[in-house]
Amino acid sequence: MFKKLKLLVISHWLLVVIIIIASFLRLYNLTELPPGLYPDEAMNGNNAVEAWENRDWKVFYGENFGREGLFINIQSLSVAAFGNQPWVLRLPSVIFGILTVLGLYFFTRELFVNYESRIKNHGDDPKAHNSLFSIYYSEKIALLASFLLATSFWHINFSRIGFRAIMAPFFLTWTLYWLLLALRKKQEGQWSGVRCQLLSASAGLIYGLGFYSYIAYRATPFLVVFIFWLSMFRCGWKNVVRVGAAFAAAAILIALPLGIYFLHNPQDFFGRTAGISIFASGTPIRDLAFNILKTAGMFNVVGDFNWRHNFAGRPELFFPVGIIFLIGLFFAIRDLIKNAKIKNQNDSSKIFHFPFSILTSWLVVAALPVVISNEGLPHALRSLLMVPPVFVLAAIGGLKVYDFLNNLVGDSWLNKLSFLFVAVLLLEAYLVYFMAWGRHPTVKTAFAYRDYLIAQQLNYLPKELPKYIVVSDATGVIERDNPISLQSVLFLTDTFTDTKRREKNFIYVTRDQFNLISLPKNSLIIKL
Repeated sequence: MFKKLKLLVISHWLLVVIIIIASFLRLYNLTELPPGLYPDEAMNGNNAVEAWENRDWKVFYGENFGREGLFINIQSLSVAAFGNQPWVLRLPSVIFGILTVLGLYFFTRELFVNYESRIKNHGDDPKAHNSLFSIYYSEKIALLASFLLATSFWHINFSRIGFRAIMAPFFLTWTLYWLLLALRKKQEGQWSGVRCQLLSASAGLIYGLGFYSYIAYRATPFLVVFIFWLSMFRCGWKNVVRVGAAFAAAAILIALPLGIYFLHNPQDFFGRTAGISIFASGTPIRDLAFNILKTAGMFNVVGDFNWRHNFAGRPELFFPVGIIFLIGLFFAIRDLIKNAKIKNQNDSSKIFHFPFSILTSWLVVAALPVVISNEGLPHALRSLLMVPPVFVLAAIGGLKVYDFLNNLVGDSWLNKLSFLFVAVLLLEAYLVYFMAWGRHPTVKTAFAYRDYLIAQQLNYLPKELPKYIVVSDATGVIERDNPISLQSVLFLTDTFTDTKRREKNFIYVTRDQFNLISLPKNSLIIKL
């Protein structure tokens, strides 16, 4: 009992250290990196400012091809508190990113506690009879998965950009944690019916909020339905129905306002996805095959080439992590294939494949919105929902390597190698993001750093001075009579609305309009 308690204390302290690491890598130098402010982030900010000033928060904002409203509404609170600065728009992303690291720990631990407890009960693994082993194994996977996520450039980068997509893995990770916990408590009869129903409803509430996060999240019902079906073999159909009813009721209730909006505005449901879908091309099968290859290859071969999303072309996983991910995926698939070949399966035999079925199905479901699109693949942003299962599978692979090395080298050498692995991942995360990527000149261009500097200069000018901003490039997407490229200056100078422009003496004109204007004396002209 004392060893068990000691292990839990150690694992909790390790979790605290991991969260500190995740927080540092997502908060450090946030006011400087990323440099500038990308127009898509600024469009969010302008909507957030307007929503706060008018007290008119929306479930969906139609500008810039349409965006679910929750992230922008949260940003409005941040801007109201701290002002119109790039880091202010990115602060909600930081918080969601850190909480996803924490959520991955709880989800992974719950996933493998379920697995081990069933093995112990059925006696298939002699080690599992040691309760210390059961707790230790699930803790090891959970801690390693969280650490890998905490030090991942892929996740660090999007945790520091003001895009709503960072919320999708957060909501799904916490949803599945609460859902698996509710199913286990219901099956084991540890909690009363009311407590389990409240837990199930809480999971549904979190899940429903996820539909306000990112368009790729709409594929997740396939995963949730599959988990409920799989849980019938472990928990019994009556328990699953009871949990599922509370879960579905809460999820539908929360997502209903967005559903009603789409019912009245069906064009916003699809947005620009219809135009970039493989089904809009003349060769959908060929495109799908190439997209699957590109998406599968982004982990270890060639990653996203967009400098906002990645160190252009670099694999999404640091190569040691990429290797253990492949190892973990191999063992998961091997386990599922072996299970499929077993004839006359009873319900208990299916229990042991529960974690691997969830992880691989999550990976497939999250990949669906990516591979059916034909724009910018490999696409790290659109693939964000794949992040949690990728790092859990990598943690499984890491433990397989650890067990293999344990048979070859002594404890002293194994501890040194483990420490070296941790140190290398920490150093790599810092050097790649803050040094190599952060100092690369292309990154400034990718985040419209020039517009940021112009906006800073404009903010120092007196209000009395008429300031004519000539928009040379009025092509592309036009929002509120302004090109999307102008949104960064509009947000940083807080001149998105006509009222603010009049107060600050800002006049935005196109080149053709400027040629017809009689300029007042002592006016300033800025050409963008």
